[in-house]
Amino acid sequence: MVFFIFFLCAVITVICAIKLSTYADALSEKTALGGMLVGTIFLAGATSLPEVTTSISAIVLDNPDIAIGNVLGSNMFNLLILASFDLYYRKKRIFKGASGEHFYTASIGLLLAVTTLLALTLRLNITFLGVGLDTLLIVTIYAAGMYVLTNRSKKETLDYEEPEVEEENKLNTSAISLKRAIYGFIIAAFVILVAGSFLTITGDRIAVITGLGSSFVGSFLIAATTSLPEAVAVLIAIQLRNYNLAIGSILGSNLFNILILVGTDVLYQKGSVLFFVSPVNQITAAAVAVLSVIVLYSLLRKNDYSATSYAFPSVLLIIIYFVSSYLIFVH
Repeated sequence: MVFFIFFLCAVITVICAIKLSTYADALSEKTALGGMLVGTIFLAGATSLPEVTTSISAIVLDNPDIAIGNVLGSNMFNLLILASFDLYYRKKRIFKGASGEHFYTASIGLLLAVTTLLALTLRLNITFLGVGLDTLLIVTIYAAGMYVLTNRSKKETLDYEEPEVEEENKLNTSAISLKRAIYGFIIAAFVILVAGSFLTITGDRIAVITGLGSSFVGSFLIAATTSLPEAVAVLIAIQLRNYNLAIGSILGSNLFNILILVGTDVLYQKGSVLFFVSPVNQITAAAVAVLSVIVLYSLLRKNDYSATSYAFPSVLLIIIYFVSSYLIFVH
């Protein structure tokens, strides 16, 4: 029954994620925000709701390894999603012509991953008002990064033009009214929030039943499942030829997930949450940092490349992901 409920919640999450992506595309068309901002802020935040409920529920269950492993593992899996779809749709070259703001989003994500890795390595149980100084540093970097990103977005939106898309190849979301898009987005996000809570509870039971351990279950099984909305969001966005929405939803979700990590520390009463988790999470944090560097390279490289050289970064990212997952499992 535990496995059935876990699977059922995963299916519900996927269905709602499809709706989220469609409504998000409608919002990017019918408002002045554009695909990049809608993807990085609204869609990324909504698709990260399962991670929110998972991590909060894990803290309530006094299982910080699932809470932190879920956040870092989801960031790993999100980058795997982006690389996998980039490889599958390599002829479309989704990174080509991507908005310049994605570079800043990816850079902030890399800096946060490195800071988290240092916190997990140094393991300083120093708190201020019940919150670890390491997580306070993380939220400060996040706030500064989002401030810079917002200012850059205002400047570059004026100069950036979305790539032309052939009408017969673009799915139609113009029939969706702005009011319907807003309400539909909110409802779908709420259902995902509820499903995420059940994913955590059943995932905690699965960790006990299988004996795999909370770190691995959090970093791999639950992280992959709670990242299903991101996977569906990217797929739908690519089918809608809204590549900035696809990239922005993944990179923005990774930033939002790190903010969830800070929230778990606020709720955790025993001290700095990063001090009490397994050292295995260092592998996950290091993997996120390395994968972020590869994504940065994909965003920065020039457009004069062959089909083979274009696919290389995504292939490398996928290999590193599975090597890292194996190391987490072994340890």
